[in-house]
Amino acid sequence: MEMEGNYTRVTDFVLVGFTADPLLRMVIFVLFLASYTLTLTGNISLMTLIYLDSQLHTPMYFFVGNLSFLDVWYSSVYTPRILSDCVSKNNGMSLAGCEAQFFFSAGLAHTECFLLATMAYDRYVAICNPLLYATAMPRKLCIQLVVGCYVAGFANSIVHTGNTFRLRFCGNNVIDHYFCDIPPLLKMACDGTQVYELILTVVTVCNMVAIIVLILGSYTGIIIAIIRIRSTAGRQKAFSTCSAHLVSVFLFYGSILLMYSRPSSLHTPDWDKLNSLFYTVVNPMVNPLIYSLRNKDVKAVFKKVLRKCEVTQVNGYHAA
Repeated sequence: MEMEGNYTRVTDFVLVGFTADPLLRMVIFVLFLASYTLTLTGNISLMTLIYLDSQLHTPMYFFVGNLSFLDVWYSSVYTPRILSDCVSKNNGMSLAGCEAQFFFSAGLAHTECFLLATMAYDRYVAICNPLLYATAMPRKLCIQLVVGCYVAGFANSIVHTGNTFRLRFCGNNVIDHYFCDIPPLLKMACDGTQVYELILTVVTVCNMVAIIVLILGSYTGIIIAIIRIRSTAGRQKAFSTCSAHLVSVFLFYGSILLMYSRPSSLHTPDWDKLNSLFYTVVNPMVNPLIYSLRNKDVKAVFKKVLRKCEVTQVNGYHAA
């Protein structure tokens, strides 16, 4: 805390987290440790399968692998801090630390938004132009699209971070949340937030309109293409290639829109924490399950790898 004029300027924060009860904190620690372990194991395993098997060296799995890579880092922005706060008596965070967490949180979240939109376009090309798919989506273009997602994501993060932390925070430095987010920070602002909210709205609306138009346009073309397929088996196969992506899109975009499309007056700490869990913890954990359980190719490769491991173990046992 620093005195500045007639008010106390906040230079550090205290994260309340989920509860102050020691027993509940240990329960939460175990739950989040298990979820983080599943997140890392699932996403790293999926990346490894895609890298090792040539059957999965296609544009679709290239994007899926990059989504898994992104989810590993995205979940790591939040969960280690949650685990630390559960076992530590000091839940303090410096202003610089809060700004860094906010920057990476916003950057990775925006990158995932753009990547999911890019994956919708990839599905559109695959289903509407299957014979030209390999030509229309060469590896160079796929790499450029992924790099573009990161550039656009962190460009947005720079705007949001600069816009947020130009505000002066004063008074109570307690953040009733488990990470540095916009709603609790705005409640601490001792400056007027009208200009801030205008910039936030303009940037968010421009991004969301572009992303939603791309996703809706892609899936409109996909639905039309599926309707034109005469065989039931062909329709089911075409839909199965999109179903995993659709589930991921609804989970991620639904929770984010529910969080940030509401007026600040309607935000409550408990609701914000619950809603934030879906896109910060749950989504990165379930994404590899969604893309594995809903995908025959991944399951086939996984079974093939397991058989190889079993054969290797048996041969090693006989050799010994």
